[in-house]
Amino acid sequence: MLENFRAYQNSVTFYHDCEQLKCAKHLRDQLNRAASSISLNLSEGSSQSTAANRRRFYYMALGSTRECQTILELAKVSKESNLSKRLDQLAAQIYKLCKNQKS
Repeated sequence: MLENFRAYQNSVTFYHDCEQLKCAKHLRDQLNRAASSISLNLSEGSSQSTAANRRRFYYMALGSTRECQTILELAKVSKESNLSKRLDQLAAQIYKLCKNQKS
């Protein structure tokens, strides 16, 4: 279904990596919700028939990546960690998706 959608595949990997993170329960719960939101919005956006609708869902996914970045910062996860680097790469991919959707 979405096996060739690189940003989606990376978001699923990021979600599974987040499940392993040790941090305060309230941050872990919010991180899991935000990380799953990335994958869900990318998936839903990819099925939209118009560029404007795809862009809307991709921007929601981008917002969730920003939320995850903030949670990682609050949890004192190093910016040099694999998790932070993976999220930065994912954010760049999603940003590009947003910008490539022409009205």
